[in-house]
Amino acid sequence: MSVEIKSSINPQTYPSTLSRKKFFTRRDLAGYLFSAPLLIGIAVFSIYPMIGALILSFKKSSKSFEGDWTGLSNYKYVLTDSLFWKSIYNTFYMGILSVFFGVTFSFILASLIHNISKSKWRNFFKGVYFLPNVVSLVATSILFTFLFNPGEEGLLNYVLGLVGIEPIGWFTDPKYARFSIVLMTLWGMLGYNTIIFIAALTSVPKDLYEAAEVDGANWLKKWFYITVPYLKPIIIFMVIIGTINAMKRFTDVWLIGGTAGNPAGSLMTAVLYIYRNGFLSSQMGIATAASYILFFFILVLTIVLMFTNKKSNLD
Repeated sequence: MSVEIKSSINPQTYPSTLSRKKFFTRRDLAGYLFSAPLLIGIAVFSIYPMIGALILSFKKSSKSFEGDWTGLSNYKYVLTDSLFWKSIYNTFYMGILSVFFGVTFSFILASLIHNISKSKWRNFFKGVYFLPNVVSLVATSILFTFLFNPGEEGLLNYVLGLVGIEPIGWFTDPKYARFSIVLMTLWGMLGYNTIIFIAALTSVPKDLYEAAEVDGANWLKKWFYITVPYLKPIIIFMVIIGTINAMKRFTDVWLIGGTAGNPAGSLMTAVLYIYRNGFLSSQMGIATAASYILFFFILVLTIVLMFTNKKSNLD
């Protein structure tokens, strides 16, 4: 016995639902007009400079689009330059540690603040930990220059001296300079990440926690088996955003280590390398080539992280 089901939708009555929508219709005119200023701004200030930089990366140029066509020589120079690979290593070193500690500590801190029973104390701690985020990166760098003063007059070295530890050259010793930048970054990004995670924690259904309590789960098991898996997409998102920002590190290392990335080039990052070649050496072709190589690294990292998140969700 077969049953034939006929559609009650008349194609002539609802043509828009059954036929492919046109790219531009009269009804969309107002929307395109309102979007035009933004689209023009993106085209002029984003797309055009990107295309111009790509063309410039194949030329031997100093400050303009004019110059002799050199093909892939700029890319070959960058990829064979030891200083570039050192800057990539420093960027990855500081970036990986900053993202790992920043996301981990902020997630733990957000979980602790979220479990505070009184709302006034929750709001208090939100404000306290978010306060460093409103301070500019320039002011933060100046502040930590005093805190991490290599002499005994530095606040951190003074505290270490009370327990018998010799002064450490936080920003003057190549062994500690990169990690000192990580500590400074952690102080600045902790509050922003914490606020994002606190907002995400409010979306976790309470029924899951109640069911876990019935099964005898303590707070630690509820945190590991409910909170962490439920907020996994948010964690991956924060890792992706943190990775992109870490790969573009410039202001703090430039203020502390100068254009040479001192001490001993330990603070030389990829963007600082681009700045040196483009604005100090007037080699815009090499600078733009390095910019696109850095763009490729960021793109690959982003795709890998997104693919990992998608694969884990399917599993």
